[in-house]
Amino acid sequence: MDETNVVVTGASRGIGASVVRAFADAGATVTCCARTLEELESVVESAAGSVTPVRADVRDEFDVERLMETAASEGAIDAVVANAAVNHGPPGESPLAEESYTRFDDTMRTNLRGVFATVREALPHLAPDARILVPSGSVARESTPGMGAYAVSKAGAEALVRGFAADIDGSVAVVDPGYVATDLSGGKGRDPDDVAPMFVWAARDAEDVNGEILDLRAWKSATR
Repeated sequence: MDETNVVVTGASRGIGASVVRAFADAGATVTCCARTLEELESVVESAAGSVTPVRADVRDEFDVERLMETAASEGAIDAVVANAAVNHGPPGESPLAEESYTRFDDTMRTNLRGVFATVREALPHLAPDARILVPSGSVARESTPGMGAYAVSKAGAEALVRGFAADIDGSVAVVDPGYVATDLSGGKGRDPDDVAPMFVWAARDAEDVNGEILDLRAWKSATR
């Protein structure tokens, strides 16, 4: 992936950190963000390739605009992974009827509006064959008790993918790596490092990605 220019949001831990390392190890130039630069130090130090950390909060479109401009200083952006997300309640223990307005609003602002801002601010800087990838999961499509605002936000993010896929020339897709052990899942699931290569595949080799959901089965079938 030499000369490939990649942006990853929410890169300080979990899937985001692993995806940064996977792209950098594959030879890509990566620009990544988190809400504080200090959170990105270990990610940058552990990556084998070129990684530029940027302090950016996806809830702030001006931060995201600056993030994309920083990445574009390296050339047209070839791939964007809109990974930044929050889950303010324990998975499975946060029924919608008990969500506070504050938690609901911040979840939507980060997980839904943040994806919207990430895609929109990336558009002026994308290469003609660029791909935008939005992590999600079955919780967005299947009724799951106690997943609260998080499930709703992911359903909205998948709707954004379909909307952008219909409205823009570039490729936008959902990447569903299954249940991954992160703060958002309560530490249960696959190791993020095990699924990070799925995003490299989705950005480079997957076929028919526009508006689609790329899941573990598709990845394993294509790469076995």
